Amino acid sequence: MKTKLWAIVLIIICTIFTSSAQIFYKMGANKLNFNLISIITNWQIFTGLLLYGLGAILMIIAFRGGELTVLFPIITSSYVWVTIGSSYFFEEIITSSRWIGIFLIIIGILIIIIGEKYKELVKFEELI
Repeated sequence: MKTKLWAIVLIIICTIFTSSAQIFYKMGANKLNFNLISIITNWQIFTGLLLYGLGAILMIIAFRGGELTVLFPIITSSYVWVTIGSSYFFEEIITSSRWIGIFLIIIGILIIIIGEKYKELVKFEELI
């Protein structure tokens, strides 16, 4: 099955939702007291749960449009979004080793996506 562009886009949107959910979890955890009222009224944690749920729905829909071996590795872009979000919202420092890691993740995702396109080219050449 050829992986469709819309499936790749949905997976990327999914990673943005789930990464945002993790940031909301952290915000909620920073305010969390372990008593029932604090847990029930912690809107950041509930927002995170909602975003995770939406991300799961998008992921399931995206999986219908392509190969799992192409789509699932794109989820690693979550590390990129969480790192950038953590730097912005929590003033966490992005060290040079983290930037190198982000760069390698992006390169890996591009290799997988380009490899998918190359696979289709090779199949076409075999027909000739």
